[in-house]
Amino acid sequence: MSDAAYMQEALKLAAQAAAAGEVPVGAVVVKDGVIVGRGYNQPIAGTDPTAHAEIMALRDAGKTLGNYRLADCDLYVTLEPCVMCSGAIMHARIRKVVFGARDPKTGACGSAIDLFAQSQLNHHAEVNGGMLADQSVALLQAFFSRRRSK
Repeated sequence: MSDAAYMQEALKLAAQAAAAGEVPVGAVVVKDGVIVGRGYNQPIAGTDPTAHAEIMALRDAGKTLGNYRLADCDLYVTLEPCVMCSGAIMHARIRKVVFGARDPKTGACGSAIDLFAQSQLNHHAEVNGGMLADQSVALLQAFFSRRRSK
């Protein structure tokens, strides 16, 4: 599968989040061409501020692989990871992060701050932004438009 195909899977998960009344963000973790972790935003349903899509996907991948270290894994997420999620990505030793929409307010992969460019930190994943960004942005805009109209 290609990066775009993995991002399509993340977009499907983002749609699930939207259907559940959560901010539509989805993520998948991939190892050796196989999706080993899936997640979507669930902080409202789980009353858990850490239940972001990336964290849920990392947890799922850790269970699948039997290890909290996810070396040689790549993460695909529809929205630029925040500081919390970027920290978890670093601790998991994710090799590559591919994200869709940029987040100018809380994005920690170059928008508000770039944690992966901090030389003091001990892990530096490759980061590629903008993959299927238009589709990610459209999901987010539709979600927030519906919320504002209520």
